[in-house]
Amino acid sequence: MYIHRSQEAKIHADLQKKMVFIVGPRQVGKTWLAKKIAEKYRHSLYLNYDSTEDKAIIKNQSWLPDTELLILDELHKMKGWKNYLKGLYDTKKDGLKILVTGSARMENFRKSGDSLAGRFFVHHLLPFSLSELQGMTVSHDINRLIERSGFPEPFLAETTDEAARWRKFYIDSLIREDVLNFETVADIRALYDVFEIVRRSVGAPLSFSNIARDVGISPVTVKKYISVLESLYIVFTVRTYTTKIKRSILKEVKVYFYDTGIVVGDAGTVFENFVALGLLKHTELINDVKGADMRLMYLRTKEGKEADFVLIDNARGPEKIIEVKYRDTAVSKNLLYFKKKYGIPALQIVKSMNKVGLVVQDVSIVRAEEFLTDIDKQEYYTAG
Repeated sequence: MYIHRSQEAKIHADLQKKMVFIVGPRQVGKTWLAKKIAEKYRHSLYLNYDSTEDKAIIKNQSWLPDTELLILDELHKMKGWKNYLKGLYDTKKDGLKILVTGSARMENFRKSGDSLAGRFFVHHLLPFSLSELQGMTVSHDINRLIERSGFPEPFLAETTDEAARWRKFYIDSLIREDVLNFETVADIRALYDVFEIVRRSVGAPLSFSNIARDVGISPVTVKKYISVLESLYIVFTVRTYTTKIKRSILKEVKVYFYDTGIVVGDAGTVFENFVALGLLKHTELINDVKGADMRLMYLRTKEGKEADFVLIDNARGPEKIIEVKYRDTAVSKNLLYFKKKYGIPALQIVKSMNKVGLVVQDVSIVRAEEFLTDIDKQEYYTAG
């Protein structure tokens, strides 16, 4: 079954100008999308660094001279891959397009001393969303997406049992293969324990000290493990918003999963994770396609007042405050507090509600399915 990925046309256009990186979780469809894009070229070549034969071709740059599109998969596993790409791009023949895919956070090189500035575009490929699936022939039922996640294989599986079997293998392979290939972990059992605690703590600010005490490791090690999980697109973190950057970094974070099926909790917790992922995908799309600098954060005061999410434009500040409720349509008092404080639009997203188009005290109360289907429309991320 063919499901059009929303970035396909933009990635093809970007390839005409620079290298393109497709990054995202394992088994989200990066290789599939790269090969679909390759169909637009007469002479394309897909090379995976995990393959011994392909590895030799990559190192020797021994592809045929008429290659029009070169796809390099899992290249981040190559020692010195950043310098390799820089040299490859700077010396490539005219007309060669380079597409790089990977499940580790390849864009982290922007924080290092190596510079590929001006040579690449990045596109984040994340699980299917309601917005991406609208207009497709495949079912885009919100309950199916929440239960199975938007990863292609479990989402498209014929039965829930098949989806569950995929997830059991997926979780095990994430830890035993991806993590151990990416980072040296002295105590794999402790890493599993941190993973299990985090999947049961979705939506709540994490205390590294408390987790460290429960697992029997240091807070520094807990932070390292969560950072590794984030680097491999297993989890993503949401920090509190503050104008003081250092203070924000030190604040407790909330952690969510790219695969909603991994979350252990009640229906409201899983639903919050689902909305968080939809908001993250939305901000990444804006950043990748429009060159914006949007961030997904949350609001919290010293007194404990909290709003689930806030969309931040790094140049302009907060743009939209969002509260997530499974059933409750009564406006959150904390949402009203933050709306008054920042003077920006506020939304309350509800999973199950009878009425539509509710506006209470200037706060819009919207059905989640409609909001997440239309999220990429301008009115949902522009203040006003």
